[in-house]
Amino acid sequence: MPSVSCVELSVQESGKARRPRAGWIAVALLIAACPAVAGGPAADIVLPEVDVVAAPSRDMTGVADTASQGVVLKIQLEQRPVYRPGELLETVPGLIVTQHSGEGKANQYFLRGFNLDHGTDIAIDLDGMPVNMRTHAHGQGYADLNFMMPELLQSIQYRKGPYFADRGDFAAAGAVSIDYVDTLLRDIASVSIGTLGDYRVFTALSRPVGAGNLLLGLAYEHVDGPWKVPDDFHKGNLLVRYVQGTPSDGFSLTGMYMRDTFHATNQIPERAVAQGSIGRFGALDPTDGGSTERFSVSAKLAKPMGNGEFRANAYAIGYAMTLYNNFTFAQDFPVAGDQFVQRDRRAIYGGNVSFAQSHTLLGFDSKTTVGFQTRTDDIHLGLARSQAQQIFAVVRNDRVIEVSGGLYIENRTKWMDWFRTVAGLRGDLYYGSDRSSLPENSGSLTRGILSPKISAIAGPWALTEFYASWGQGFHSNDVRGALTNADAFATLRNRLAGNNTIVTQSPVPFLTKATGYELGIRTTPIPNLQAQVAAFVLDLDSELTFSGDAGNTQAGRPSQRKGVELGLFYTPFPWLIVDFDYAYSTARFRGSDPAAPGNHIPGAVEHVAALGIAIDGLGQWNGGLRVRYFGPRPLIEDNSARSKATTMVDARIGYRIADNMKLHLDVYNLFNARAHQIDYFYPSQLRGEAAPANDIHFHPVEPLSARLTLSMTF
Repeated sequence: MPSVSCVELSVQESGKARRPRAGWIAVALLIAACPAVAGGPAADIVLPEVDVVAAPSRDMTGVADTASQGVVLKIQLEQRPVYRPGELLETVPGLIVTQHSGEGKANQYFLRGFNLDHGTDIAIDLDGMPVNMRTHAHGQGYADLNFMMPELLQSIQYRKGPYFADRGDFAAAGAVSIDYVDTLLRDIASVSIGTLGDYRVFTALSRPVGAGNLLLGLAYEHVDGPWKVPDDFHKGNLLVRYVQGTPSDGFSLTGMYMRDTFHATNQIPERAVAQGSIGRFGALDPTDGGSTERFSVSAKLAKPMGNGEFRANAYAIGYAMTLYNNFTFAQDFPVAGDQFVQRDRRAIYGGNVSFAQSHTLLGFDSKTTVGFQTRTDDIHLGLARSQAQQIFAVVRNDRVIEVSGGLYIENRTKWMDWFRTVAGLRGDLYYGSDRSSLPENSGSLTRGILSPKISAIAGPWALTEFYASWGQGFHSNDVRGALTNADAFATLRNRLAGNNTIVTQSPVPFLTKATGYELGIRTTPIPNLQAQVAAFVLDLDSELTFSGDAGNTQAGRPSQRKGVELGLFYTPFPWLIVDFDYAYSTARFRGSDPAAPGNHIPGAVEHVAALGIAIDGLGQWNGGLRVRYFGPRPLIEDNSARSKATTMVDARIGYRIADNMKLHLDVYNLFNARAHQIDYFYPSQLRGEAAPANDIHFHPVEPLSARLTLSMTF
């Protein structure tokens, strides 16, 4: 039987923010036997060794506003095998995260029938800072999560649909909030090595400083991948974080830095592989690639005020990206090739402030929150044509200023023990200006939009709750597209041909409205099984397409998406978590377009399913399993070209060598599926071809591979 000091017990417990209920019962018994904890003299006691394990829970009954709102627990994040950091977001039910380029590029996201590109209609924030980039050189809403350190994640919270007043831009399909831990019980160090030329070193330490705690994290990573031209991905991350107090009464100050460089194997046409020109992991332009640098400082404050709570955060972000891509090979410039370079340099400043006050409304318990959010992007954008990363023609250069302010009010009232409502109204005002290298594309504009929202929640009865929601939201569009009067790329081609004619183009809307409807149910049909079902409809006023190589935005038709989502979370044993989700959706254009007959939305995912298993606390062994099904989808409006389905299985097995040392092996693509990460259908021209040809262009999944990690705590 081990000897436990009451003083040691007190110190150990002071560093733990949360403990399962059964764990708190055990601590209470120890405290009762420890006069030092209660204020008496210190004493040593001898206790029998007891393992206390409580079943984890993420039950949101009585807390959530919709059935499609939830939280991902730390244990799920820790035991899930993922090839790249952004894939941790696949713990959000119905969300697919892929990659169609080099490791340093932002992921591709799919949710609720949307091909969200790199983040157009999914708002992502980390520690209160927005990840999505507005008016980005490569794509609107570009959300690059490479600066995230997976080992330091506390939880992921998600909400789907435009039903939440504190969410504005990019949140029409959903929003994901990622939180870091405030402190570590022990310092951490780990080393990973993989079979695809990948290795990673990571370390983090936590120390009391003054009345708070200082957290430091450092990581370096290299990945080659299976590509004929190795990714040669190099990335360094740094985190410095100081926290004082608690999340509801305290503050934090966080600094982050990330830099990466990489080569890129982009999507390739099926015909090139069929002809034997290249293999599945080959590249038609071996000089594609890029680099990214990001640094930030942010602060958060929370303070109780009587019956209310004040919250505020502020951030400053510096960002730079250079990206070389060639998607059409020799279609526009048969000699030099179609590579283009996009440059983005920006500073972002912003913040949020809110005050929530508990009160009575017509004699009923109520809580009203008033908040204000603002953000300013100061952006330098460049687009040029290049050959082997050497520029030979400038398409356009732009200096963009984009400023927004959002004011919202939200009321929560409990009208009966079994009925409550959440009603909100949000107003956003945007200003954008562009000083462009083409005078026809310079100018400024101001736009505003109102977004009402309401949800009604009934229950719980027999551990079952019902939800009905309606709301409006929006996403902003590229300032350049909203001010463009001249097609920069077409004008450049004229100029290179000796023709100075300017090709005109119509501007697109700056703000696009979305309207959502949702019915849902959350229930616990049997002990330890939580289930959610949601049926939704989402109308979008316009589907806009950003053309990165041309630097313009093309207006599309209105659209509607509707579907059903099922989520299950089962903990049959305290050491086992099983989560399963399935989503079905249809996405269709409304109206007609003679240039694109048919009403299917290219890339709109129809079926998504995922199974996750996390095992921890089973003696010295732990592990996880991830099965992900990414269903077929239309690649063109008339549905004549479709992608195939992709099913991936990843597994983890871990072993605790000692109390402070553990080893785990991750195996990716366990059954070596020859599947695709992404598929597109568009014309391209290979060298030697007389004319462009329509074809499916794909990026393959990585083959069977493994990564071994040794980690230690100190």
